Amino acid sequence: MSSYTKEEVFAYHHGGKVALQLPRPLENQRDLTLAYTPGVALPVKEIAANPSAAYELTAKRNTVAVVSDGTAILGLGDLGAKASIPVMEGKAVLFKAFAGIDAWPVPLGACRMDGKDTGPTDPERVIAAVKAIAPMYGGINLEDIASPACFEIEDRLDAELDIPVFHDDQWGTAVIATAGVMNFAFLKGKALGDLKVVINGAGAAGTRIADMLKAAGVKDLTMFDIKGVLASSRTDLSRQNSVHARDVAPTMTRREAMTGADIFIGVSAANVISGEDVLAMAEFPAIFAMANPDPEITPEAVAEAMKDKPYVMVTGRSDYPNQINNVLGFPYLFRGALDVRATTINTAMKVAAANALAMLARESVPEDVAALYPGENLVFGRNYIIPKPFDRRLKERIPQAVAQAARASGVARI
Repeated sequence: MSSYTKEEVFAYHHGGKVALQLPRPLENQRDLTLAYTPGVALPVKEIAANPSAAYELTAKRNTVAVVSDGTAILGLGDLGAKASIPVMEGKAVLFKAFAGIDAWPVPLGACRMDGKDTGPTDPERVIAAVKAIAPMYGGINLEDIASPACFEIEDRLDAELDIPVFHDDQWGTAVIATAGVMNFAFLKGKALGDLKVVINGAGAAGTRIADMLKAAGVKDLTMFDIKGVLASSRTDLSRQNSVHARDVAPTMTRREAMTGADIFIGVSAANVISGEDVLAMAEFPAIFAMANPDPEITPEAVAEAMKDKPYVMVTGRSDYPNQINNVLGFPYLFRGALDVRATTINTAMKVAAANALAMLARESVPEDVAALYPGENLVFGRNYIIPKPFDRRLKERIPQAVAQAARASGVARI
């Protein structure tokens, strides 16, 4: 993993990471006449008469707002809207670098309860703020908004706006993890419907991973939150979590659930499972330990427990093979959605993205891509089930699959 100093990081961020770049020159009086008054009156009148013309006569067609209230910044917690700016800028950089999308940070202040800048998110204030800025944008990427408010915010905005709304903390990890599960199932020679899956962590990411896996075909799935197994007898489950409750004893332990399981997926906390838990799993298991920065179990602990037995190890870290990295998803999901002016990013589009990612990992890696990852054997198998972020083929394959799914599901406007 690359090392860096505080000074290097601050130097990289000095003055911000995003800026406006003009697509056309403004060098003389005629340019000024075309860009602003009086010429600008013509597109204004055209858009007033035909609102869809905004996609042709403004930057809307290729612009995404990266919105946060700063309540759940990375793994740092609630540090406020202003502190979220470096992350929102970083997200905008990734949109541009990987998918050619012009994204802009939109940190929202005064969107907590009672209009304060601290305390729990007020979903109504966030929804109102996003709806107010939406005319400029072709899509809304929600980011670092704490659960459970994030669920209502995304659901409401997706229903009330005619542009794609996507909360990356919910769906980004879910799409990439689903691709990994698809390829693990392929390696194991099992259908998705025959896998036994255990998920530890029932927050935004865990809940949507469960949604995605079931949409892709998984049937046997058991989830745990901080209080224990999601048993149907529990009365404290949210609407999103109750969908995944099972008719099991509320006293079921993780070890009991993991016994004979094909896959463990962790989006929770460090060191919550042991080597003994892994050994209780089925032959040739997969361990998706994605808590950051420290996983639910370290790859070293899994290797020590499994010894010479085959297994697949997945983390959220770049210093181990099989990293679940959201940059493999959100830029390309939006690219595909924007290209066909989709009104939403629906489940079919997300599953299509996951499937396209999985299929790409099974192909031979071009030499120039492999050269970016010296020392790694990028051949489909136990240590390579997810494509690498700098694989240039992602920009073509994923958006194409997403756009096709948008058309097939009836949400594409072109």
